[in-house]
Amino acid sequence: MATRTDAPTRREQILKEAARLFAERGFHGVGVDEIGAAVGISGPGLYRHFAGKDAMLAELLVGISGQLLTGAKRRLAEADGAGGPGRAGGPGGASAGRDAEAILDSLIEGHIDFALDDRPLITLHDRELDRLRDSDRKLVRQLQRQYVELWVAVLREAHPGLAEPAARSAVHSVFGLLNSTPHLGRPGSLPGRAATAELLHRMARGAFEAAATG
Repeated sequence: MATRTDAPTRREQILKEAARLFAERGFHGVGVDEIGAAVGISGPGLYRHFAGKDAMLAELLVGISGQLLTGAKRRLAEADGAGGPGRAGGPGGASAGRDAEAILDSLIEGHIDFALDDRPLITLHDRELDRLRDSDRKLVRQLQRQYVELWVAVLREAHPGLAEPAARSAVHSVFGLLNSTPHLGRPGSLPGRAATAELLHRMARGAFEAAATG
């Protein structure tokens, strides 16, 4: 994801180029040889890393769902740890006394990083999820449900009067907003990354405030 600072492995390079090519031309419009050429190895050489294109697609879609969930859990754990010991757990895993608004901002920031830096994966998910085998598709959905429910718990902690169905609808709506980045135009046609991230953050918070006051 965007927070990684060390050099990518060859496997990660392959996945990045596969995601880009699949998003640009569709899963069936890209051959193994083209993916190999994009990373400077022969097509057959890719089979030392992946069994085939299906395996790449599965790792991309299962992987990003898992990374989003892991990142969100880490942000919550950091918030809980910052408060010191002896904090009681509340509904939905909430910890008494923590700053739920700040945690919500942190979750939004994390998802914006994904939405701006991994746009091909959003396109890939929208177009190609049904190509996964059933077990991989079910795993993606399971990870996504856990991610949603984590957000719902934090949102309701920040806005205790918000009913669970309304909170869940608001979270899905904000995901739709943030995941619209592939449709915002080419990177050169957008304002700077920081300005775009700030705008998306304000819009997400505005949606949550509207849900809470509506």
